[in-house]
Amino acid sequence: MSGILRFLSSRAAPVLRGPSVTQRANLFTAPAKEKIGPLETTVGLALFALSILGPSGWVLAHLEHYKKKE
Repeated sequence: MSGILRFLSSRAAPVLRGPSVTQRANLFTAPAKEKIGPLETTVGLALFALSILGPSGWVLAHLEHYKKKE
């Protein structure tokens, strides 16, 4: 039985590994062209926090409604 498994694994292993070509991204680093101000930073962080915490806050605020069996 182990011979069959060894045979199947040797045939399937190259297929499962996929192509061996390594792809690399071209990254260019440089200082920002324009500075981001405190207002833009605050708005960006607020929108990010709202998008993460908003749905969970909605569920927690309406938890009693979800508990009802109707």
